[in-house]
Amino acid sequence: MLEEHEHKLTDNRKAERVKTEQELAKIHNNVKRLQRQLKDVKPTPEFIDKLREMMEEIENAISSFKKEQRLIYEELIKEEKKVMNEIIALEKKRETWVLANSAAERGYRLPSGKMAVEKVMVSHLPKEVLEFEKFLQHTGGRQGGWDDYDHQNFLKLLAKQRGKLTCMEEATEYIPGRTKEDIQQHEKWYQEFLFLEDRKKESIQKWKLKKLQDKDAMLMHQGKSKEVLESEYLVQAEAQKEKLKEERRRRQEEVEAWRKQKESEAAVKQAAQAKEEEERERRQKQERQRQLEVKLLVEEYTQQKKIQEEFLRLEKQIQEEAEREERQRSASAGICKFQERDFHKLELKALNKQAKEEEITEREKRLAKLKEKVEIHVKRDASRLCQFTKGWVERTKNTGPTGSGPLLHIPHRAVPSWRQGL
Repeated sequence: MLEEHEHKLTDNRKAERVKTEQELAKIHNNVKRLQRQLKDVKPTPEFIDKLREMMEEIENAISSFKKEQRLIYEELIKEEKKVMNEIIALEKKRETWVLANSAAERGYRLPSGKMAVEKVMVSHLPKEVLEFEKFLQHTGGRQGGWDDYDHQNFLKLLAKQRGKLTCMEEATEYIPGRTKEDIQQHEKWYQEFLFLEDRKKESIQKWKLKKLQDKDAMLMHQGKSKEVLESEYLVQAEAQKEKLKEERRRRQEEVEAWRKQKESEAAVKQAAQAKEEEERERRQKQERQRQLEVKLLVEEYTQQKKIQEEFLRLEKQIQEEAEREERQRSASAGICKFQERDFHKLELKALNKQAKEEEITEREKRLAKLKEKVEIHVKRDASRLCQFTKGWVERTKNTGPTGSGPLLHIPHRAVPSWRQGL
């Protein structure tokens, strides 16, 4: 069982650590994304709203993470206190067990003569006293089988809740190591214990009164006056009442001291809680102040970025205007230069064209003069179109032997003189 519980706790710790790491990674990624956005700030309302939403999201994530961790720590502190109370209770139980064992050993060693006397005295006790003693023997003594530490805590809790347990959750926390059923059963036992104890006290008072009456009768029988007996009886009754008042006052003082102690503890606890709440408020206020400062810094940075971008835009606009004017001037100068060049080219082209025209005219005049000097007349002969040319006639002059006879000589191409004899 212990190993299973240890494995379960180990798995819970691992799961909690993974969950915490995931939440921290998410917050880290959101902060990094905000930092990347702040590197390139745009002076637009949409961008500012986007930054505000991102900052609110990061703030909510951090607040929820802190709240969750605070609740976890408070729960762990409560469990630690509960475990420490259980350990202290177990230690005190062990001490009471040692004392009980030693007392039992001393009881076992009582002499037999004393035990016989006690048996004789018990036989003459009233019926209510015997019932009360028998009840104690069967139910574990005056503490109902509980140790002194748990029983005292039970009595303190019972006095705190005005004689009746109404909140069992507080009882289980106040008495560590005891279940709700054990506490309810002990409460029933304590009610019966009080009832039997009251009966015992009443029977003892009646027994004492009877003894006094017997003593008075004996004294009267011996010759004492009735007034003396009444005075003695009144003195003893008054002493008994004073004793009861003193006992009641002592118990009241103990209850008042316990109540004052609890009130002081509650005041200390409340002061600690108030101090913790004040510290938490101070931390939250510092966190809100820091966030407000970051927000103001972002807005100031955004405003400066906007002014800088406006200045750069105006500077760029002025520079572009100057460049445009410079280009216009250079274009005008280039246009004039190109126009002069084109005009010069047109002039050259016109001169060349005029020179060519003059040259053609001069050549035509010269040809006309030559034609006038030499006159050639060629007649047209249509039969020349169907005659073989001289080259064709030479090619078809020696065609070689024809027929299917044996070939005695294969003509070869001529061998150049410089290859003969190789």
